Amino acid sequence: NYFERASAPDVESMEEAEEKAKILAEAAALKHLARDYMHPEVGVKTTDPTLFGRNYFNRYSAPETEEDEFADERAEILAEAVALKKSSVAYMHPEVGVCSEDATLFGRNYFERASAPDVESMEEAKERAKILAEAAALKQLASDYMHPEV
Repeated sequence: NYFERASAPDVESMEEAEEKAKILAEAAALKHLARDYMHPEVGVKTTDPTLFGRNYFNRYSAPETEEDEFADERAEILAEAVALKKSSVAYMHPEVGVCSEDATLFGRNYFERASAPDVESMEEAKERAKILAEAAALKQLASDYMHPEV
């Protein structure tokens, strides 16, 4: 047999062939990197059109953008600063006075004012009537006791 003779080259398995191909590919890549390192005057050659595009969002002259969390926090801080400024101006200049245009500020609550009569429930009203009736009966009894002649 031609393939099994003593002078025949050794036959590699599929795994050995794949491993050999990987090793040769790594060696070629290392050779390319060594050539690029040793000869920087050659330059980089490319034909990929995506490498020539511009990123308009990350360029140095692009306006800065910030994340939503930072923008919300910044808006809150600015609102607090405006409120503090308004409060400090009101404190430092009492001669300016207070301007209010809300109609509810001038309204009056007739039911919860200090001079409003207390509203009692039905049970309290019945209890009150019962107590007054007992007091009237006691008064009549005391009057009869003190003036038996009448």
